[in-house]
Amino acid sequence: MDVTNKAHGTEYEKAPGFIKNPDKILEFEASPRRIRIKFNEKVVVDSINVMLMREGGHVPVLYFPMEDVQMDLFVPTHYSTHCGYKGDASYWTLSVGNRTEENVMWSYRNPYYEMRSIKDYVALYWDRMDEWWEEDEQIFGHARDPKKRLDTVPSHRPVKVVLGGEVVSETTKAIFAFEGNHPLRFYIPKSDVRMDLLTPTATTSVCPYKGRASYFSATVNGAVYNDIAWCYYETLPECPRLKDLICFFNENVDALFLDGKELARPETKWRK
Repeated sequence: MDVTNKAHGTEYEKAPGFIKNPDKILEFEASPRRIRIKFNEKVVVDSINVMLMREGGHVPVLYFPMEDVQMDLFVPTHYSTHCGYKGDASYWTLSVGNRTEENVMWSYRNPYYEMRSIKDYVALYWDRMDEWWEEDEQIFGHARDPKKRLDTVPSHRPVKVVLGGEVVSETTKAIFAFEGNHPLRFYIPKSDVRMDLLTPTATTSVCPYKGRASYFSATVNGAVYNDIAWCYYETLPECPRLKDLICFFNENVDALFLDGKELARPETKWRK
């Protein structure tokens, strides 16, 4: 079924994704924050007319009007992808100096009816740009969602972690991290962790709300548990309480006890 915008004579097709899944979360709303993007030392986007997309199952994505993008640096390609909720995406390749990133920017030029507000906005792959700035602060990982809340709270409630049949941590000095749709996490002082069982790995990750995390594997009774825990050696100014503490994946240890009661294992994308 096509829906006609009589004012502009534009036809939009109804999205099959929303027909099959009417409860899909997909929001597109204005953000008051100035965003700048740098590639090969050049600012390729500078916008105060930013739109933030929240889509269930995905990290937030920033979209920009084309007039705030250095479009002379981008060349359209024949590559395209399809989304059952948004439509067909067209792509551009970016070249600055001696560097080129192919199909790094996309736009829905003829979106489905339900997402017609995204027409002529563009988005870029986060990790293929060099720097992202929100006002005068560099941001990492992905766009920050102003609706997302992270609370870090000290608690004396006893926490015990069991791995490989051994107690690898027991504490009454954990910091509890309550974060949106993530499971409750327990950040534990190293003095209350069997650090002799942990070995740093090369794995790192970046959280736009906490900072940069480094990971540890554990060797317990001859068994190796890869990247079973992490630590934020570098935290953002808004999240200092988590610095230098150890957190285990609730979903991947043998058991995690709070107040002496075993917690159910959460179902997350990190569960092994």
